[in-house]
Amino acid sequence: MKSQQKPLGKNFLSVMEILTILLITFFTSYFDVFFSIDCLLRDNIYQSPRGINNKIKIIAIDDKTLQELGPMNTWSRSVYADVIEILGDYPDVIALDIMFFGNMDEEGDNRLINACANNGNIVAGSYINYNSAYKTDENGQGYIDHYNVEEIEFPIIKDVCRTGFVNAAPDEDGILRSTLPSVKAPELYGEQVFDSFATVIYSMYCEKNGLTPALPDLDNNDRMWISYAGHPGDYEIISLCDLLAGKYDPRVFTDCIILVGAYASGLFDQYSVPGSADQMFGVEIHANIVQGMLDGKYPVPANRFLISAIAAILVALAYAVSQKKSMKISIPLVLLLVIGWFVGGILLYNAGFTIPLLYAPMFILLGYIINLVRHYVRAATEKRKITSAFRKYVAPQVVDEISRSGKYHITLGGENRHIAVLFVDIRGFTPMSESLEPEQVVDILNSYLNLTTNAIFKNGGTLDKFIGDATMAVFNAPFDLDDYIFRAVKTAWDIVSGGNAIESQFMEKYGKSVSFGVGVNCGNAVVGNIGCDCRMDYTAIGDTVNTAARLESNAKRGQVLISEDVYQQVKDRITADPIGEIPLKGKSKGVFVYSLTGIIETDNKPNNEKEN
Repeated sequence: MKSQQKPLGKNFLSVMEILTILLITFFTSYFDVFFSIDCLLRDNIYQSPRGINNKIKIIAIDDKTLQELGPMNTWSRSVYADVIEILGDYPDVIALDIMFFGNMDEEGDNRLINACANNGNIVAGSYINYNSAYKTDENGQGYIDHYNVEEIEFPIIKDVCRTGFVNAAPDEDGILRSTLPSVKAPELYGEQVFDSFATVIYSMYCEKNGLTPALPDLDNNDRMWISYAGHPGDYEIISLCDLLAGKYDPRVFTDCIILVGAYASGLFDQYSVPGSADQMFGVEIHANIVQGMLDGKYPVPANRFLISAIAAILVALAYAVSQKKSMKISIPLVLLLVIGWFVGGILLYNAGFTIPLLYAPMFILLGYIINLVRHYVRAATEKRKITSAFRKYVAPQVVDEISRSGKYHITLGGENRHIAVLFVDIRGFTPMSESLEPEQVVDILNSYLNLTTNAIFKNGGTLDKFIGDATMAVFNAPFDLDDYIFRAVKTAWDIVSGGNAIESQFMEKYGKSVSFGVGVNCGNAVVGNIGCDCRMDYTAIGDTVNTAARLESNAKRGQVLISEDVYQQVKDRITADPIGEIPLKGKSKGVFVYSLTGIIETDNKPNNEKEN
């Protein structure tokens, strides 16, 4: 029952995680929590220049003009009358982005009024003063209207030309992304509609050319999003003083839209715009808005609920896949969804819609990183468990090498490997233990096991198991081990040599001698996790193992018996006396064996062992 509850618990937690990230993505996107960051991302992806309209030109009150004519507030308005008269009726629209409020000198004011009246294609700027007012909506709910119209200031030429308000309303981060094409002020002016400066310019141009003005698409706040056609400075700029000096033939402005306005930093008419590190002058912004209306480029935000739902579903999908699947599957999917989201956003923008670009990619990548970290932590935990477990069986230096390089490969289950097998047993342990106290038996046994274990680990072998007072070790399993047959023989010799020291120790301590018999064989064997579901053991089985055990049982006190196969592999590096063929229990044919008498320290390894 418990084995079923664990997967169910894991699946429940997995579903809850997916549901959580889905809801977080949806609400974060729906409420546009990271509005400023998302806007900056959209600015750089959406606002790519599409090319300015050469019919739109700017007559600039620039630094050069200010140097020649002096500060702008000291000019007679006859200067603007001169501009209008020079341009004549060649342009379709002459738009004056200048505040002609109040009277200056009577002669200049009259000249400007007369020039506008005689021309008939003039648009001048008005300005809306806002204040905050407490209002009640149709449901009786009170709210603060921060854009309550307090007053509209009109220029002195309002009776002889058209006017449009020039107000700009940047976003919270100071970047100008949208504009109001028109406003109403019912408390002051009833149902009268007041159009923006750019809207009036566009309408007049359409009238001049027999076009029907198209109402721009607006967002939920009745704002038109500005699709900037160019960067600051892209429109053709004509210095006002050069125009007055006669350096331009007015016929070059035929059928154009001419905007006259401030183009010097000291006139404080600059704004931050999307996709540009430089600020843009107000007159250029009006030019971009007008071109957006002419081009039909005024994208609106797509349905927020629908886009947020799609983003949440994609994020949940990516999270679920990266949670369950390998990197080969999850990485391509994550990249596909992130790139696809941006491509889809661009296609929608070209179709007239904007979507938040930040949230879906951000949460897709965040979810992938969370699962990547989880997989890493899980793998590291499992690695520590495996490392800790193998330290009980394998030489510590081998385990350290596995942890460091990971070059060893463990195959779970059974596999056929060529190995060397060592068995060692205390001779006469059973009768000896009957004559000693239990504590003394344990002391002798622990000393013996400590000796055999250290010798096995010293030579890189794997401690397979303790079988009463016997020890079994394998070499070249579960990890590939170089020179493993010689290592097994060297281990046997170290055990017998070390046994001499503890033999004298226990003779002095308990009056009992302890000695070992060791058997070493090599050959193919089945190695792996062998057992049942509730109990498994990593071991080796087969004739090779059985033969090693039989050799050990035939070894005398302090003797190491090795098989013919072992001897042929290491004969140049050891000394051994041939015993001859001896019968082994369970085998129909005897085995030729040798008794190890010494180790020759040499690097003369057989070729086949060097390759291993």
